Amino acid sequence: MINFKNLLFGILCACILTLNSCSEPVKTEAYLFAYFIGNGPGQEAVHYAISDDGFNYRALNNYLPIIDNDVISKQGGVRDPHILRSDDGKSFFMVLTDLYVPNDGWTNESMILLKSDDLVNWTHSNIHIPTVFPEKFSEVRRVWAPQTIFDSKAGKYMVYWSMQFEGEADIIYYAYANSDFTALENEPQQLFFHPEGKSCIDGDIIFHEGKYHLFFKTEGHGNGLKKAVSDKLTEGYEMQDKYLQQTKEAVEGSGIFKLNDSEKFILMYDVYMKGSYQFTESTDLENFTVIDEQISMDFHPRHGSVLPISLEEKERLIKEFGYADEVVSGNPVLKGYYADPEIIYSEKEQKYFLYPTSDGYDGWSGTYFKTFSSENLRDWKEEAVILDLKKDVSWSDRNAWAPTMLEVKKEDGYEYFYYFTASQSIGVATSDSPSGPFTDSGKPLIDFKPNGVSGGQEIDPDIFKDPQSDITYLYWGNGYLAAVPLNDDLKSFDKEKITVMTPDQTFREGVEVFFRNGKYYFLWSEDDTRSENYRVRYAISDSPVGPLEIPENNLILSKNPKLGIYGTGHNSVINVKDTDDWMIVYHRFKRPEGIRMGQSAGFHREVCIDKMEFDENGYILKIEPTIDGVVLE
Repeated sequence: MINFKNLLFGILCACILTLNSCSEPVKTEAYLFAYFIGNGPGQEAVHYAISDDGFNYRALNNYLPIIDNDVISKQGGVRDPHILRSDDGKSFFMVLTDLYVPNDGWTNESMILLKSDDLVNWTHSNIHIPTVFPEKFSEVRRVWAPQTIFDSKAGKYMVYWSMQFEGEADIIYYAYANSDFTALENEPQQLFFHPEGKSCIDGDIIFHEGKYHLFFKTEGHGNGLKKAVSDKLTEGYEMQDKYLQQTKEAVEGSGIFKLNDSEKFILMYDVYMKGSYQFTESTDLENFTVIDEQISMDFHPRHGSVLPISLEEKERLIKEFGYADEVVSGNPVLKGYYADPEIIYSEKEQKYFLYPTSDGYDGWSGTYFKTFSSENLRDWKEEAVILDLKKDVSWSDRNAWAPTMLEVKKEDGYEYFYYFTASQSIGVATSDSPSGPFTDSGKPLIDFKPNGVSGGQEIDPDIFKDPQSDITYLYWGNGYLAAVPLNDDLKSFDKEKITVMTPDQTFREGVEVFFRNGKYYFLWSEDDTRSENYRVRYAISDSPVGPLEIPENNLILSKNPKLGIYGTGHNSVINVKDTDDWMIVYHRFKRPEGIRMGQSAGFHREVCIDKMEFDENGYILKIEPTIDGVVLE
């Protein structure tokens, strides 16, 4: 007997093969969150996170972008990623705003169309609206937040986004993409007309119970989320005069998706003025309940979209990118907040010791110092608190900063001299072990300004024993650089021998002095430690007290926005024993959160180590800060 039901299904499939290929529907059991992270350098890029339940998300790819902006963007940054699965389930489309706020402000003219078969490898096309549609859109000044939806009636993918002309309202437009998703095949048409002629951006459409629900932001007049509804995709939208966000804060970038195997919808949006994201839940797309207490993320997203994915797709993404907290990296070398790292190699212990500022305290208000040891510069063991201002120092109980250490071999063993900052003065403490405990001398060593210096602070000491003269020099200063040879006790000096040797106007603080192949090197930090542009410059000299030669290209360490690395500075240097291998030890903003922490990033820092190399003339080559760190062979 002929099964007419099956026969009819087969005929229907053959007739609409080009639209949906009669493919089995993809069983979705996980979620992919695509997002960007901010408006600063390196933050406008596509990032991925994965969730099993739609509530708990983990970032992929060590918090790094999954697509290189230099390849896909004309302006240098991309925002507002929206990902759609094709109607046949076999491929994916992504659309992006092409915009780099640090250079362009909020003006742009392009969007980007991308296509992929695996969510990993993407082809792209840049759509510059004034060039493609010069007759009507040559003067457009905003092309924002594109999204895509399949128009089953037209059998095409519709891209919709907002545009604005100077002095006019932002309007949501649409156009159809061509068959290979590389261009728009028709002139943009207005999709939604605000009844009061006001601006609307960040459109987001979902089809539910026979109607199209268009969520959008009321740009510049309420800064909230509203919804318009129509029974047709491209026309007839009627606005519902009700704000849907469940917060009094300004919001944008809504994303609506349906939970797998559920009748519930999640409406999420970017609470952009507060740097947070809110998740709400609904069954009718009319009433929404905040569910933030059920949400967890190890990242801070901006305007993104969530795509339900299969377990196979989830595993492929994890295999390709890895969860952020499982990617092996050498930097930072210490767990937790530490800064201003000093490093020595102890001949007594035959291993390295790190002496950082204990960080993470508002206003740099830490009161103690720790030390850490390592045999390979990568695996570090916490030894002890070696000096606690509140217990061990009589003349100060605040602002324990920026130490430096000297190991001295004597006839009866070793002695260690620990110079440290407290209360914006410099003290010295001693011990017979590099891991302490240390005994303070009982008074500050430096609590005055050198002659001729009127500003700055008496902080950031550096100790250096000249291998050519055996004289030990103490250097210090914020806003100026001073040096003085110490007496034999290494706890006193002649004030008349102080030299002020500030290199130039870039000198801020954190001097580091070392000797290599007959030359003295002076490294220092420029800018403010709260700035993402905190960085390291250097000079060279034939003497430990100058004069200084400043090389033409003396900026050697600075931020790397592509890797999310900012605020790189206040370093020390170590020569690997019995080699000409050199390492720079420095701090950076906590990654990846630091760049979004504002000025508090300046006391939420972490310690890193990277290789430092020289050219044939002895000049230091530019150092690229890394996530991998160093491994000694």
